[in-house]
Amino acid sequence: WGGLDGALVFLGLVLSIQVKCYHEIITIGYRVYHSYDLPWFRSLSWYFLLCVNYFFYGETVADYFATFVQRREQLQFLIRYHRFISFALYLTGFCMFVLSLVKKHYRLQFYMFAWTHVTLLITVTQSHLVIQNLFEGMIWFLVPISSVICNDITAYIFGFFFGRTPLIKLSPKKTWEGFIGGFFSTVVFGFIFSYFLAQHQYFVCPVEYNSETNRFVTECEPSELFQMKKYSVPPLLQAVLGWETVNMYPFQMHSIALSTFASLIGPFGGFFASGFKRAFKIKDFADTIPGHGGIMDRFDCQYLMATFVHVYITSFIRGPNPSKLLKQLLILQPEQQLSVYKTLKSHLVEKGILQPSLRG
Repeated sequence: WGGLDGALVFLGLVLSIQVKCYHEIITIGYRVYHSYDLPWFRSLSWYFLLCVNYFFYGETVADYFATFVQRREQLQFLIRYHRFISFALYLTGFCMFVLSLVKKHYRLQFYMFAWTHVTLLITVTQSHLVIQNLFEGMIWFLVPISSVICNDITAYIFGFFFGRTPLIKLSPKKTWEGFIGGFFSTVVFGFIFSYFLAQHQYFVCPVEYNSETNRFVTECEPSELFQMKKYSVPPLLQAVLGWETVNMYPFQMHSIALSTFASLIGPFGGFFASGFKRAFKIKDFADTIPGHGGIMDRFDCQYLMATFVHVYITSFIRGPNPSKLLKQLLILQPEQQLSVYKTLKSHLVEKGILQPSLRG
């Protein structure tokens, strides 16, 4: 399995954090709405979590490991009818909820039904995006998470020593001095941290299944993002630095965008969580970490960051992936593969890339 071990550890970690965050938010719902006596509801909440995870993880397996699945007959049925099975599982939970409705509790039961689904949206769907980022290469997982942590720490330090001006009423301890100091510190940290990670295949290569060796690997020829290039230094900075050119990885430029989001927009995830807690008059989501609240208190910004990274990759980084297209072609029926081959050959001949075959 080689380099996949690290990816699997992170994947398990993401799943564990997701389950714990879900538990913390659902528990708040029970307390706020005094819904301990509602029939089946605790069981249904966890059942819906299982259903949604089954759907998203199945989509990930079908998307990234299609060739591997094709070699496992017992998995082919599950993948082929994955969405139907997922929908059937959800419908079962939906029907169980309707059957559980009782007089005098209708409104409360629907409150909790909505609470469960919003919680699933916040935790499970965004955890799925974290995992998709991870499969693009661990650098897309480590740099964003580390940037949020760095910003949290440096904003606190700058705010503690230099903070004078309140930033937002939702978080009275947050100051403009801490916000600005955290921003510059995070950009510098992300730039340097990216430089070290970009040097290693283990961090930059996507997780892929090698059909020849029948193994999962994180080995590749690094893309242009992770190959050292020479850049011209802007004239204004040349006078300060004394350099006309500088060598760096293109990914370091993208790290500036990631760090900027982590420090300017990411904190709003924390402000949102603060508003949520104030709305329900609670200090922390839970007491899992002594002195620091629950797991959700530590990851309120991370989920927002994960969504941004996914959108950023799909918008500015990821192009057509020949490797993934080839995997999808290999699982087609022989006649379908032949049809694709003929269509592609005809297209290349029309473009003048291939010479038309001579027939005697």
